[in-house]
Amino acid sequence: MAISNIRYGEGVTKEIGMDLQNLGAGRVCLMTDKNLSQLPPVNAVLDSLAKYGINFQMYDNVRVEPTDQSFLDAIKFAKKGEFDAYVAVGGGSVIDTCKAANLYAASPTSDFLDYVNALIGKGKPVTVPLKPLIAVPTTAGTGSETTGVAIFDFKELKVKTGIASRAIKPTLGIVDPLHTLSMPERIVANSGFDVLCHALESYTALPYNMRSPCPSNPINRPAYQGSNPISDVWALHALRIVAKYLKRAIRNPEDREARANMHLASAFAGIGFGNAGVHLCHGMSYPISGLVKTYKPKDYNVDHSLVPHGLSVVLTSPAVFAFTAQVHPERHLEAAEILGADIRTARIKDAGFILADTLRKFLFDLNVDDGLAAIGYSKADIPALVKGTLPQERVTKLSPRPQTEEDLSALFEASMKLY
Repeated sequence: MAISNIRYGEGVTKEIGMDLQNLGAGRVCLMTDKNLSQLPPVNAVLDSLAKYGINFQMYDNVRVEPTDQSFLDAIKFAKKGEFDAYVAVGGGSVIDTCKAANLYAASPTSDFLDYVNALIGKGKPVTVPLKPLIAVPTTAGTGSETTGVAIFDFKELKVKTGIASRAIKPTLGIVDPLHTLSMPERIVANSGFDVLCHALESYTALPYNMRSPCPSNPINRPAYQGSNPISDVWALHALRIVAKYLKRAIRNPEDREARANMHLASAFAGIGFGNAGVHLCHGMSYPISGLVKTYKPKDYNVDHSLVPHGLSVVLTSPAVFAFTAQVHPERHLEAAEILGADIRTARIKDAGFILADTLRKFLFDLNVDDGLAAIGYSKADIPALVKGTLPQERVTKLSPRPQTEEDLSALFEASMKLY
């Protein structure tokens, strides 16, 4: 079980300069994106670096929903800078980009595909020592400050993949709820959907003792191990917070209690899925993001089409959990109850439909696009979406119920329209 160091509290960002001083950092790389570089979270970090005389260089060219090319640009910057510590200020895109930059700067002779997940890359274990990385999340979503995973869009194959190794996990996550106050409504919603699915998928994933075969050497043990007693605690706790606070955090930007709790839930779910893993919602989300045509979401200040990660994940959730529930129906029913379903007269065999309906109602209440059709997909795209899901075995194999290509086609078809 790998768990990150997390520091939580309003205003804790002001300590980052001291942390870097304590690490003896002489040259620091600060990574963020163009939008955030003008906003309070980055200013808070810059103030602290200035106060403690930290020598740093800023890279603010991170791409929202990174690609292999945007990773390579950041890696080039990191190699050239010869940094001895990294600070990532942003959402999952920034933190993941910084993890990759740290990794390849520490392993300068490695080919980019060496560490990329198997089937697309070589999936080699990381054996080089990395520099300290402090992550300052500004969204309440990915939980990237707690995980050893960095996700990107592999343009050539039009599919998302990533790098997964405990070695790239941040040294420290600074979870400062003040940073979530600058998030627009749809970013709060889509980030929150990622937390929701992290919790649901890790709690319903194939149990850790049913995965096979056992790795021949512990170094080859994957970061994602299947549902397990420790991850379950974090996943359920995160789910309860989402049920209580997500709608409030979206509807009222001034609701500091709700936004602070969602920021914590993101880290909690990150600890859960960072060890248990996710399954079909995430596996299917990667081609949904990768094959985007013209969709541009509200509240995202970007110059390219994109499907926000949390949205690409949650749109298949009703279909996915209706499909997986026959394996662990009691867990699916428990999740539905946490999310507000009345299960007093429910039959266990209906667990999947009950959870699916609960999710649909939740999404409808929050004005979520009506399925994949609403973000530009049609039935004609299903073969390409299935093809993009097949290489995602790192996560799809954690589904409690194995799936065929026909099953995946049916799930995408069922997700074209939600309501």
